Formats: sequence, C-alpha cells, structure tokens
Amino acid sequence: MLTLRKKTSARTTNSYHRFYKYNNLIKDRKITRPNQVWVSDITYIRTIKGFCYLALITDMYSRKIVGYDLSDSLELKGCVRALNKALYQTKSTKDLIHHSDRGIQYCSNVYTQVLKRNKIDISMTEENHCYENAMAERVNGILKDEFYLDQTFDNVDHAKRATKNAINLYNQIRLHLSLDYKTPNMVYKLSA
Repeated sequence: MLTLRKKTSARTTNSYHRFYKYNNLIKDRKITRPNQVWVSDITYIRTIKGFCYLALITDMYSRKIVGYDLSDSLELKGCVRALNKALYQTKSTKDLIHHSDRGIQYCSNVYTQVLKRNKIDISMTEENHCYENAMAERVNGILKDEFYLDQTFDNVDHAKRATKNAINLYNQIRLHLSLDYKTPNMVYKLSA
C-alpha cells in the first residue's frame, strides 16, 4: 500500500517578540493607484539541504512584485534587501503604506527605520491572521502553484534562478482577472 508523505513546511512568522506592533491601516481602505499600499510576506522554498526564504514586496493595486530577495536564512537582511529593491525601482513613496504580518523581521528597528526614513506609513495585521495579509499570501501561492516554486531545488543558486524567472513571468506574462486580463507590469506602468 502506498501512502502520501506529508511535506514538511517551515514556519516563517514569529510574532512573539519585544518590538512594537503597528495598527492595520489598510482595513476597508479603497486602493486606487500603484504605490499606495505595498504588502510583504516571507515564504519558504525547499532545497535538498533544507529551506531558503523568499521575502516578497507586492504592489497591492497592480499586483506587481516590486521587490524580492531569496536567502538561506530567516535573518532580517533578506527582508531589508527586498525592501531596498522596491524602493530603488519606485519613483515616489508619497502617501505609501507598507503592510505586513507581525513577524519579527518587519517589526525590527532596522526595518521600520528604513520605512520611516522614506516616510512610508507602517501597517500590520491585527492578530497575525493570514486573511489580513491575503494578497501577499495569494502571491506566494501563485508562485508556488503556477510557477513551480513548490518543488525541491538542488541548491540555493538553482532556487534563485527559478525564483527570478518565476517573478519575471508573473510580472510580465501572467494575466489577472482582477486586472481586466492585464499583466501586473502593464497596470503598474499605465497607472504610475
């Protein structure tokens, strides 16, 4: 008899820490333009030797992944690199809100100082509930289910190449029903 093995998963959110947890600023907010709200999350990618971690920042209006970083640890550096990539490519952070879960990486002084220096408002889920960061969770699922990032990669370099390719395809090729069958790049560029 064959039985299906349960895949192991990595826990990416530790919300039990000493850092300040911010209020949810995007609850019931109407999103009308790019760079109004960025949502962030971390997901795991499997390799033969263990897990690596993908930090993503997605523009809520266009669904475009504006910043990402894949690293072999859950340390803060990966999230900061993803944020810096997003900041580098944007023209303006005026009236921008950064929304995330209450993970230690997003609440840390280093991360929040980068946001404050760029005059970005900080928003977080209220009770560490995944539905309050649903778009970020959805993007994780799309990358894993449609672009095969749920497989086990040979090593971190292989995972990095696959991740870069998946994000490029997601941003440039994948049509979204919620965007009237346009790609995230099209909507982001047309509206920015």
